[in-house]
Amino acid sequence: MELYFLALLVLLMAFALGAGYPVAFALPGSSIITILLAAGFGYLFAGDTDAFFAQGGPSQWLSAGVTNLRGVYWEPERDTLIAIPLFIFMGIMLQRSKIAEDLLITMAQLFGPIPGGLGISVVFVGALLAATTGIVGATVVAMGLISLPAMLRNNYSQQLATGTIAASGTLGQIIPPSIVLIILADQLTSAADQAGTARKALFKDSTGELSMPSIFDVSSTSAGEMFLGAIVPGLVLVGLYMVYILIFAAIRPKSAPPVPYDGKYDAKFALKVFLSLFPPLILIFLVLGSIIAGVATVNQAGAIGAGGALIMAGYRLHEGKKNAYFPAIIAILALLALTFILSFFDTNIRNIRTNADVIGVVLATLSVIALCVALIWSGWRAFKTDDTLQGVMIETAKTTSLVFIILLGAAILTAAFRAFGGEHLVKEFLNGIGGGFWTKFIIVMAVIFVLGFFLDFIEIAVVVVPIVAPILLADPSANVTAVWLGVMIGLNIQTSFLTPPFGFALFYLRGVAPAVVKTLQIYKGVVPFICIQLIALVIVGMVPQLVNYLPNRVALLSETAPPPRNPRLTYCVGEFVSAELKETRGTLLAAVDTARQLDYGILPDKLSKSVTGSFDNVAAAIALLDERELAEDTLQNASGGFKPLHTQVRAIEADMRNIDDDLEDLEVLIDRLRDPSQAAQRERLEARFASLEGERDALEATIPDSWDQAYADYDALLDARNGIDREYFQTAANAYEPAAALLASLNSFDAFKALGPEIEAIAGQVSDGEPADMVEPLNVLSRKFGEIEGASDIKSDLSQARRALRSKTPSKEKALAEIQKAVDEYRDQLVWREKAETALKPGLTTYVDMLNPTIGIRQQRRLTREQALFVASCTSDHRDISLNF
Repeated sequence: MELYFLALLVLLMAFALGAGYPVAFALPGSSIITILLAAGFGYLFAGDTDAFFAQGGPSQWLSAGVTNLRGVYWEPERDTLIAIPLFIFMGIMLQRSKIAEDLLITMAQLFGPIPGGLGISVVFVGALLAATTGIVGATVVAMGLISLPAMLRNNYSQQLATGTIAASGTLGQIIPPSIVLIILADQLTSAADQAGTARKALFKDSTGELSMPSIFDVSSTSAGEMFLGAIVPGLVLVGLYMVYILIFAAIRPKSAPPVPYDGKYDAKFALKVFLSLFPPLILIFLVLGSIIAGVATVNQAGAIGAGGALIMAGYRLHEGKKNAYFPAIIAILALLALTFILSFFDTNIRNIRTNADVIGVVLATLSVIALCVALIWSGWRAFKTDDTLQGVMIETAKTTSLVFIILLGAAILTAAFRAFGGEHLVKEFLNGIGGGFWTKFIIVMAVIFVLGFFLDFIEIAVVVVPIVAPILLADPSANVTAVWLGVMIGLNIQTSFLTPPFGFALFYLRGVAPAVVKTLQIYKGVVPFICIQLIALVIVGMVPQLVNYLPNRVALLSETAPPPRNPRLTYCVGEFVSAELKETRGTLLAAVDTARQLDYGILPDKLSKSVTGSFDNVAAAIALLDERELAEDTLQNASGGFKPLHTQVRAIEADMRNIDDDLEDLEVLIDRLRDPSQAAQRERLEARFASLEGERDALEATIPDSWDQAYADYDALLDARNGIDREYFQTAANAYEPAAALLASLNSFDAFKALGPEIEAIAGQVSDGEPADMVEPLNVLSRKFGEIEGASDIKSDLSQARRALRSKTPSKEKALAEIQKAVDEYRDQLVWREKAETALKPGLTTYVDMLNPTIGIRQQRRLTREQALFVASCTSDHRDISLNF
């Protein structure tokens, strides 16, 4: 019955949208009406308001309503949505202050003399405005008012002119910072969590294992990663637009003629270009650069962009008047001062220790005050000049409200769609399609493309993505990243602004285009650019590195980069080690022989045996890598014949699981029908239950007889490969850690020696002082030794002494005995550390440096730059992991 209400939901929504109701009310309105009808009919005919819902129901929602509302809209994880009004403010401010207009006119004068130059300038400015404003309506209107008349006056083809302006105006949807990318990141974060749960369930069903290795987890995303991932595809799209215009101009020169500049290309013109181009570029650098460098979150970058736009508006609105550039100059000087201060001073107030720290805090405070003065001054100018600030604030509030109301309405629609079993139907449909992930993906992208003819990007992002994204992300056959999927959907959604008959960019352009330009000409003009976008989609789909590389690179080179032993990096770290050893194997083994010749007799016996015993493990680890490569080759050769059978059987098992779900639902429904008057309905459901059981048995019978043996054989090869991996990891650790630990101990010799006076004096202080007074000094000294490699025994003895003094019955005698043990250990270590400083340290340094890039890579705290770049490139590709399921 719930399927009828699902159909009613879709029909009501389509009718409301077709009748012209605002999307913000059509989505939740159709959902609420359908939910009320389903609840009412359920109460009338089944005595249960939840009877006609596949999942949950009104009674369950009402009982947890407050919790759900808080969970959906006020979780800290969703605070990236705060960036939306900031970027909207930035875009509208730049448009209202005519900075965008200046940029467009100047670039047209610069590129005009080139064949197709006006079109190139429109694309170039569209890309810059996309990276600063991201407001499609404002960009299209501005370029339509300024560029379209100039292009038509210079005999540009109407189709080329309108198509270029409309397409360039939509670049703000994919070039960051973009509202679309923020919303997609928000939706994909939740989708990735759902996909991760689904993949774990699939792993458990397929292998019988209770836990899935974390290497197979679904990778989530964030707004910052989405921004990074979209930069290169956005530039690819810009490049394709420019190439098309140049080719068009070459083939039909009369339709895109050069436009000579009447003025002179002199120093004055160069200054004009600089003042028009440089500030927006600086703003782009500050916004995106702060995110890429990890200096700011997306929210903070949005605040930087809003502040920067206000500063720029301050001098543009005051152009030609006295002191026009004073606020901007103050802001620049304040930022430069802050950069200098943060480089040379610690400005954390809690960490003030010296006069220099005080000076740093005072200077930083003065710089911040100066920056605030510049912002307030610029804001006052924007407020007093044509009420610009008020208009921008009102427009920002309207646009932000629209976005968030649609988000709320879409959340209600999605909840209703899921409640009536729509998500289950979509999942069954997609999983029932043959051809694997790429067939499902192409169908989803085609649906989004068609929806773009009728719906805005927000509705598509918040209605379609939560339903289809978990299904696509959970599929292990492609193992795509959420960043790549989000950018692909973003590129596709961009067409929603271009595709007739309801493309918003077309309406914006139609509103400002002269009467001589017919609507049909606009429609024809955008068709080539829609095709270009589809080409860009294919390029990005076939080369996922265009999306994944930059986020991976930034993440692996950042201060918070994951260590090399992170499971997600295991495969690519192994690839790096294998490639490195092919070139350095002989050198590494020679380094082992050289290291053996060092005199380890000066070390304590236990330490000496540990280090000398580690040398044999180097050759053993290299041999295991060779063995692992052979095992991997064997596995790959076997996978070719096993994969078709695996795909066939897993598809059958997926169908069987779907039937099991239906059987479980039917059991619940049959159990509810206990009244004698419901006997006929119960009998129909029981017949349906028996029919489904028969279908399940028939499906199970289609599993080939060879499956069990084939799976066992492949699983044995997989276990053998994984066993070699585990043995290699342990052997490599045993080969590297003893020598590395000894070297770390020798490198800390100066710090170790400096603690001599303190440990020699502590016994006398304990003897003379009160037990309670000596607990903290012992604790401090213990921590100091804890920070020195190889001094853990001394730290332990001092800790025992501290415990003896802080017990209920403090014992100085026991504490002094433990301190004496620590002193004796310190003296012994001081002797051999001092000898090893000259006898072992140089040779060990060379040896450990040789091990670091290969055998010792997993024991490092972070990857080197060379390693990080290799791993970033390796992890940027999508790797099929389905045979592990």
